[in-house]
Amino acid sequence: MELNMRGLHTTVRAIRRRVFMEVAKLGFKADADTLLDDMESIPYEIVNDDTEKYRESTYRSRAIVRERLRLAMGLSLRPENKPVHLTAGVEASNISEKYYEPPLMQVIPSACESCEENKYEVSNVCKGCLAHPCQEVCPKGAISMVNGRSFIDQDKCIKCGRCKSVCPYDAIAKKERPCQKACGVNAIVSDKYGRAFIDNDKCVSCGMCMVSCPFGAISDKSQIFQLARALSEGEEVVAEIAPAFVGQFGDNITPRNIKAALRELGFSEVYEVALGADIGAIAEAHHYVAKVVTGELPFLLTSCCPSWAVLAKKYFPDVIDEISQELTPMVATARTIKQEHPNAKVVFIGPCASKKLEASRRSVRSDVDFVVTFEEMQAMFDAKGIDLTKYEAESSFHDATGAGRGYGCAGGVAEAIEKCINAYYPDVQVNIEHAEGLAECKKILALAKAGRMNGCLIEGMGCPGGCIAGAGTNIPVAKAKKNLATFVKNSSKPIPPKELEEIELK
Repeated sequence: MELNMRGLHTTVRAIRRRVFMEVAKLGFKADADTLLDDMESIPYEIVNDDTEKYRESTYRSRAIVRERLRLAMGLSLRPENKPVHLTAGVEASNISEKYYEPPLMQVIPSACESCEENKYEVSNVCKGCLAHPCQEVCPKGAISMVNGRSFIDQDKCIKCGRCKSVCPYDAIAKKERPCQKACGVNAIVSDKYGRAFIDNDKCVSCGMCMVSCPFGAISDKSQIFQLARALSEGEEVVAEIAPAFVGQFGDNITPRNIKAALRELGFSEVYEVALGADIGAIAEAHHYVAKVVTGELPFLLTSCCPSWAVLAKKYFPDVIDEISQELTPMVATARTIKQEHPNAKVVFIGPCASKKLEASRRSVRSDVDFVVTFEEMQAMFDAKGIDLTKYEAESSFHDATGAGRGYGCAGGVAEAIEKCINAYYPDVQVNIEHAEGLAECKKILALAKAGRMNGCLIEGMGCPGGCIAGAGTNIPVAKAKKNLATFVKNSSKPIPPKELEEIELK
């Protein structure tokens, strides 16, 4: 389920994009005198008598847009049990600096349809067949014939699914809450009204619940308002863009188009995050040979995916020492940019929601000033009326290697490190394991803790498919994978040099 809707231009996506665009316009306008009134008017502009009827009533649709608006401004949802004005807290968020109120992911209660958590139900496809195998396999006698069709007594049913597996007509449906199904750490629970609720003690902010909800009831917080303000005020703002960008802004949009469009938006320079990935790949290669091959460490865990790293630290604290201490590509690139542009604000543009949390860590806050997703960046282009096909820079991005660019796809991190080891340590045998999706990540970490992954380099990706399947992407995963593979293949250099210690930006 988590991948089925990805990249489709659904009504949910259209509403998100419209809210992001209007919030970006507010930021670019940067008018404190009219901000509150402008903010109040947005729900009425998005939902009115001339717009599509999104819900059963205009009033509910507008109420949901109001909460989306607050989240897009970086604010938290309003409580349901006391009056709080739509614009409450805006004064604190009306800045050109990073603004973040935890938690990152929130369920909008008024948007949640209270989907059943787990239920087997007989559909009208049932033929009431003579064999009735569903009855025969049910261990609790929960199935009987009612009016010529099978009927499941929910009080007796233990949700084992045997009936579904034997039905010759596929007439028994398993009804699951989509957000809950997509969550690999069981962080989705129910509130007292049966609505979805995120247990923040378990959540690692991958965003898979958000992109799997067909009602758009879950959303993350954004920094586009604050970034737009920084750009409108003429500050020096430098972009670093993740390698998964290929194809995210249109089929024929090249790096030159993106670079020129970002400069038109107000960015002073644009760099590839793959440059930081190059640093990471060669550093991890040296680390594996020096620590794992020698037996000093039992195994090595990659650290570039923040949800994977948080998962490991939160659920498997015993393996913390095995998590790589190398800088993530985002941070490595940002620190290099800061060396070249010490007064600049650095913006990470990527596919990932959880990078917003990584950038808020105490050790990273001074390196990365803002994090926006591809989805949010497209809305910022829309806010300024920028057609990327109309802009083309004289040069492309700084030339990263295919190894660094490959980080964007599941398995790409481990593959990049393996290529570096094979090239520079040909006598070393590399043992690679990788997991994608939090459920698989938990399994492989459990095996590692049990001593069954010794000698391995283990890559974990919170999103099934890797970064190209992140919560902030714009296109289908399969298409993104193909685009990235072509980008990697066409790179002028396959792997970074063995002696690489810092990115050559010039």
